[in-house]
Order: sequence, then structure tokens, then C-alpha cells
Amino acid sequence: MIKQLVRGLLAWLFRVKLVGLENYHKAGERVLIVANHVSYLDPILLWAFLPEDVTFAINTQVAERWWVRPALRFAKVFTMDPLQPMSVKALTHYLKQDRKAAIFPEGRITSTGALMKVYDGAGVIAEKSGAMVLPIRIDGAQYTLMSRLRGVVRQRWFPPVTITILPPRILAHPSASSLNENRRLTGMMLTDLMSDMLFETGNYRQTLFSALLGARKVHGGGHVLLEDLQRKPLSYNRLIAQTLALGRKLAENTSKGETVGLLLPNMNSTVAALLSLQIHGRVPAMLNFSAGARNLVSACKTAEVRTVITARGFVAKAELEGSVAALAERARVLYLEDLAGGIRVADKLRALLAAYTVGFWYRDGSRPDDPAVVLFTSGSEGEPKGVVLSHANLLANREQLAARLDLNARDTLLNVLPLFHAFGLTAGLLLPLLYGMRTFLYPTPLHYRIIPEIAYEINATILFGTNTFLAGYGQHAHPYDFYSVRYVFAGAEKLQESTRKLWMEKFGLRVLEGYGATETAPILAANTPMFYREGTVGRFMPGIDWRLEKVPGVTEGGRLHVSGPNVMLGYLLPERPGQLESPASRFGPGWYDTGDIVQVDDEGFASILGRAKRFAKIGGEMVSLAVVEELAEALWPGHLHAAIALPDEKKGEKIVLATQFREAQRSALAKQAQQRGYGELYLPKDIWFRKDMPLLATGKVDYPTLTAQIRTAMKT
Repeated sequence: MIKQLVRGLLAWLFRVKLVGLENYHKAGERVLIVANHVSYLDPILLWAFLPEDVTFAINTQVAERWWVRPALRFAKVFTMDPLQPMSVKALTHYLKQDRKAAIFPEGRITSTGALMKVYDGAGVIAEKSGAMVLPIRIDGAQYTLMSRLRGVVRQRWFPPVTITILPPRILAHPSASSLNENRRLTGMMLTDLMSDMLFETGNYRQTLFSALLGARKVHGGGHVLLEDLQRKPLSYNRLIAQTLALGRKLAENTSKGETVGLLLPNMNSTVAALLSLQIHGRVPAMLNFSAGARNLVSACKTAEVRTVITARGFVAKAELEGSVAALAERARVLYLEDLAGGIRVADKLRALLAAYTVGFWYRDGSRPDDPAVVLFTSGSEGEPKGVVLSHANLLANREQLAARLDLNARDTLLNVLPLFHAFGLTAGLLLPLLYGMRTFLYPTPLHYRIIPEIAYEINATILFGTNTFLAGYGQHAHPYDFYSVRYVFAGAEKLQESTRKLWMEKFGLRVLEGYGATETAPILAANTPMFYREGTVGRFMPGIDWRLEKVPGVTEGGRLHVSGPNVMLGYLLPERPGQLESPASRFGPGWYDTGDIVQVDDEGFASILGRAKRFAKIGGEMVSLAVVEELAEALWPGHLHAAIALPDEKKGEKIVLATQFREAQRSALAKQAQQRGYGELYLPKDIWFRKDMPLLATGKVDYPTLTAQIRTAMKT
């Protein structure tokens, strides 16, 4: 009777929605229920809405608190200390009697809004008891006054709460050499299960604009979240108003379904233009303004871009007059200044009113699987292709990263990576935009002295970069410039040991290396504070299926193929403009062949051994060019090194090393290789000094250009 009254009261106050009740009945009799812990309401919610009186395992110290003891009269309780082996054994024995017990594996209420440390004991209980594990996600209670997130999220009296019961699972027994190792691996498996649960219950089946409206509802329309060099911060309401006002003008000048090029830097107007096109059924193509006129024209041809949006001020500052003139020969060029000049005061007032009421009248004209954006591959190994990503692709990757990291609205992110780069778009813009984080957009990552000052000025807590850029910032920054930073992420290229060491010794910051591809929106794996292993790119994100294909001549690792909700809709190829080629690999449709040789250890940490195309075949042996670069980096740190393979009459191919270190000698490299256990095959045949190494906008070495330069130099 009391349970029914409590259930009715909670359902009325919090509009509680129970999802997946059928999974509860599928679990059977011996069940360990594991739930995330976001508020003091959580045990009451589970007790009231689960169909049976399950036993709650609670901490002994919590059970003794005066305000908890009255509630214990109405529920079955198993008091335990998760750190004590006897408590773990007792609950294991209890479950073996075909009973149901619920536990919060984190052992405490979250203080970040994300998953906290998961204790190994809960995993051991599930494994040793043979119980089915039933994951339950509680969402919404973190916004109540009974959470521990004051100042982290906008708390309300009675926000809606959803309880999602996921399908039951068995915690498979991992192979381990000792009991302690077994306990640790089992705990890791339970952590993965919990992060998978957070991802699977995330709402990525929507459009970007719908997700933006949802974020505004959570954080409030007046919450400031976007700023650029003009120093005019935008709140959710102002960003939406700009989007609606600009959208009317763009809709007048383009056609529904058209792919529209955006040739714009990191600034607030770029974000508004991106969203404006999407809400009116246009697909923005993010053009790489550093690629040169030829590649820009090629990209527009590949994506069948007939209209390009840019800004006069940007074109002048970036000296892009020649590129824009080349684009104007095949596409119509519109300028933001002209579009903004056509927006009258009445239009602005109408857009502002619409922004406040959009939640009531807006209906998606697009579907989650419709194209949301076209990006272009870096061209590090050939002519760039168009990569078509859907709304669901981008939002899935955002949810994957959020399931592993404690990012929240208190964070300030400094995004220096261009929005035409997948890392800059998804991690640097969409992730913070939809989680209420304040984002500062800086137009170029190349200002090594200025960017540390910006980080210091805005009290940045999160920074994304590539190895090249982070090395530059580290060398020029004052030791206190990054005092407020708590996370530094590196991607797009291998993180060098010298860069890692510089950031740790100068700033006391551990750089978290990740890995991804434009085709996967982009993040596939990343090191996190909870799971970190130096020299690897971390563990795969939730929802990613991966397989390794054996490569002849390569003894370690294999060629990585992946599938998941973040894998692209497909390619637009230069030879077939406008025609979408869906992803597929030897493992079937929907799989993407990364072309990377990857090794994955027993705990799921991935190491990138090199590109399949970046192996030289010398005398029948496969030699990684990445290893040659690592040998040079270890010997001559602080300089850029790039290895390429060229034809050789005697051995098929030969290795040539380009380096910025003027005194580089092959004899010194030979000693370094010998000390590290590498044979003669790993020594370059020639070493070429290059003061100015050709780079792409992401900081990666432009290998095609470098190869052409060295070929030309060798002929002269």
C-alpha cells in the first residue's frame, strides 16, 4: 500500500517514465541490478517502480544515518562494505539463493554528472554468483535538489525522470593470472557495461537542432555558451535567434536539399550558418580554406556545391582572394556581411520572439539519418574525398565521448581546431554546445604565443589539439598559462614522447591521446582519466565494433575495421560527384576499413602501429615508416621528422627520412635503432634536411607534397 502511494506521488511530481520493463522479467530469478547513482532519490525510485521488492545492498555507514533508518523499514536491505572481502562473499552467497539484489557500483552519488569510479567488488559479486546483470539507467534525477550537482547543472524542483531497464547480460569470466588480476579485469568489464548503458540510453536519434533545443531546456535559455574574438558571448536564446534570422536569408538564396559550401573560420557566425542551413533542409559542406584554390574547386565539384558562403573580412585577413575568385567561376559566392545587411530590425525582433517559442512550434524537417554535414578527408595520402555524416553519426559520437568523460557545464573549452576538421567540429563544438559547456572559438591553431594567453584569460579547462600544435603551445607558453586546464586531448596524429614529457614537466598536465577518422565522426578510441595507458590511444568508445584483418608481412596487429552508429553515411568521390558510396569492407556493409595497422592488448588498449600504406616493403619485409619517425624523434626531440618510401631497383623500396634537424646523421640513427632492437631495415637510405616541412591544416605532415619535393630534389 505504502509502495503504491509513493509510486503515485513520484509519478505525479516527476512524470516518471519507466522504459524496458520487459527486460526485468527476462533476467530470471538470480539477478544483480546495477544502476548509476545521480541523487538521493535513486533508491526510492527503484524501490517504487520495480515490480518486486528487490533487496538493496547499501553501505553500512549510510544505513546508520538517522534520516536513512526510517526508510529501511519499508525495503529489504543488505548492508555491506564493498571494500571488505567478507561483505562481497556474503552478498555473493545471498544471490546464489536465486534472489534479486540492487547495487550502485559507484558507491557514491556523482559529483560531476558523469559516471564515477566503479568498484571492482560489484563485478566480482556478479561473476562469482553467476547472476544475470541487469543495467538500469536513472536519468533526470541529477537535476533535482537532491543531487550533488549544485553549480554543475541547473537544478529544479521537479524535473522529469526516466528509468530505463536494459537487456540483462552475463559478465563473462576473463582470463587472468591471479585473483587480483581477475578482480581488476572483472571490475573493468562492469565499468564498460555501465558506460555502454549510458551511451545506449543517450538520445542520438534526433537532429542537431533538436538536440540544441533539448540542451537549452536543460541549461536554460540565458546560459552563455559561445564566444569568439569579437567578444560578444552568445546564450542559447541568442544563438537560436541568430540561427533563425540567418536561416530565412539562406533559404531565400538556396534550394531545399542543396549542398552549400561554408568557407568560414571559427567564429559565432559560422555556427549560426551551419545550423541555419540544417534547419532549412540544406547540407553544409565545410570547406578547408587552407587547402588552396585547386583543392577547394575540386571539393565543390565532388560535393556538387553551387553556392558558397564566406565573409569579406575573413577573405581579406586570410588572403583568400585568389581562392574565392576560383570558386566564383563555378559557384555563386555569398557574403555574410551582405546577408546580415538584409536582415531588418523587424526580422531580428521576429527571430528573437521565435527563439523563445521555438520549442512549441518547431518540427524537424530532417530525419536523424539525413546528411547533416559534408567534411573532406585531410588528403594526407591522396586527393581528398567528401565524407557525408548524418545527424545521428555526429550525435552518437558526442554521446560516446560523454559516456567516458566527466564533462559538464562548469567547463570552458578552448577550440582552436578548424570546424572543417572532424575533431574540431564534433569534440570542439558539438560536444560542448550540447552539454552547456562554454566554448571559445579561436580562428587558427597556429598562433603558438597567443593561444596560451587566451587559455589563461578565459580560464580554459579543456583543450583539444594535435601533437604539432600542442608542442608549439608548450614551448611558447608561460608555466602558469594553463593553470585552470584539467584535460588536454591530442588527436589526428601520433603524440610524440617529447610533447608528452614537455606538458607533464612544464604544466603538470597529462596529455590524453585519442584516435579517430573523419569517416567515424571522428572519435574511435581515447585515453581517459579512468583508463589510461601511455603510448596507446586508449580504449574503444561504447558502441564500436572492431575487427583486425591479418596483413601479409606484418607480424604484430592487423588492419582495423570498425562499425557503429558513428560510421559515416558514405563517401562522395571525385570521379563520381554527388553520388553517395556507402561504407563497406570485407566484413560487410556498414563496416569501415580504417587502413591503419592496430594492435589491441588484453585490456582493450589500442596502439597505432602505422598506416597500411605507410609501410615500406624492403627485400620482402614490411617496415613501418612510423617506427622510423619514432626513432628519429627519440634521438632528436623537438624537431619534425617524416619518413617516406620511394622505389628502389635492388630491394623494391627504400626509406627516405626528411627532418628539421640540420645535423641529423645516419650513423647516429643506426646506434639508436640498435639500442631499441631494430635492424638495418629500419634505417633510412637517405636523410634530407627540410627547414619548412609541408603541413596540412590539422598539423599532419603533407606526405604527397613532401614526396613530390624529395623526388624533384633527387632528380636535380
